[in-house]
Amino acid sequence: MNRSDFAILKEQVHGRPLVYLDNAATSQKPRQVVEAIIEAYSTWNSNIHRGVHHLSQVATAHHEEARKAVAAFINARSSDEIVFTKGTTDSLNALAFSYGEAFVGEGDEIIVSGLEHHSNIVPWQMLCARKKTVLRHIPLREDLTLDLEAFKGMLNERTKLVSVAHVSNVLGIIQPVEEIICLAHEKHIPVCIDGAQSVPHMQVDVQALDCDFLAFSGHKMYGPTGIGVLYGKREWLEKLPPHEGGGEMIEHVRWEGTTYNELPYKFEAGTPNFVGSYALHKAVEYMQSIGWKALESHERELTQYCEAQLSAIPDVHIYAANQPKAGVISFNVYNGQLSTLIHPFDIGTLLDQQGVAVRTGHHCAEPLIDHLGVPGTVRVSFGLYNDKTDVDAFIAALKKAQMMLS
Repeated sequence: MNRSDFAILKEQVHGRPLVYLDNAATSQKPRQVVEAIIEAYSTWNSNIHRGVHHLSQVATAHHEEARKAVAAFINARSSDEIVFTKGTTDSLNALAFSYGEAFVGEGDEIIVSGLEHHSNIVPWQMLCARKKTVLRHIPLREDLTLDLEAFKGMLNERTKLVSVAHVSNVLGIIQPVEEIICLAHEKHIPVCIDGAQSVPHMQVDVQALDCDFLAFSGHKMYGPTGIGVLYGKREWLEKLPPHEGGGEMIEHVRWEGTTYNELPYKFEAGTPNFVGSYALHKAVEYMQSIGWKALESHERELTQYCEAQLSAIPDVHIYAANQPKAGVISFNVYNGQLSTLIHPFDIGTLLDQQGVAVRTGHHCAEPLIDHLGVPGTVRVSFGLYNDKTDVDAFIAALKKAQMMLS
């Protein structure tokens, strides 16, 4: 893992070397991605698809090559199954509107889990308000894993879609999505996977999973902000109506009505983020140059090392301790003498003053945080450029913060 590719890691924060452990929120970008953005705007910036001139042709070629690269990255059957969006949130909102308009009616049910990010809750709540639909969630067991027996009992003829996170952005737990998909498909119910926290950390094969939809973001996988993906099986995308109207997504527009473009363009209204897609392609290439075996092994070892170090500190409570995780650990610190919670914001502030960047709060997963019965957690999350020296610096800073606040 070449840390020198990431210029920001040389920065100092409050006079201390930066230790960046907030990768679940957004990852840093290698020079190859930054240079791709500069190259695009400097040498071939032009609107795509409809232009006959040279710059437009070059830009179009790069955009569509990126689509093919992303399709291969997740093993989609065709690049036509890759819809470029602004990110995971945009992908899930698009699906909720489009699928909801076509297949959901009054009294129907959508199932999510008790671990979801707001992006996989609120769009479905909005659909339920429009369509008088019911949103249900898979309950959690005591160990904070999903209760699959309860899930089996929730599936019925009114269930129109199941949408669950592959990896919890709060707990880092890897969900049993293979079993969830299998159980839903036995009743002919499609499944959407929120891959925001899995695609950057593990090899996701949509054909092996047999998921019907997958959403993920570029900015969490070393790519730029403002670009993401909604994968959908062709047979589903062909049935769904567009969620936005305008240029690019049309075939013909007449006053009498409009016909829509072919896949995947009917879901990509307006000028696409062709610079973002080109830079995302470079991020995909960067991850592939490392290799999944090395990447997964490195992050798994680092997560286990960090959890072991944390568990040795008195009055630190790790959530979902000893569960298989994908680069995310959430915890809280208590004042042992008073048996009271030290607010995670205070821990995060003192860590920041020592140059350590972590995330604190509800992590856009308030229902889960409410279930935990705390105001929030401290979350550390790893990327491919982190190493044990980062963990050691974090642990030393945490011990100092704990001493100051206790």
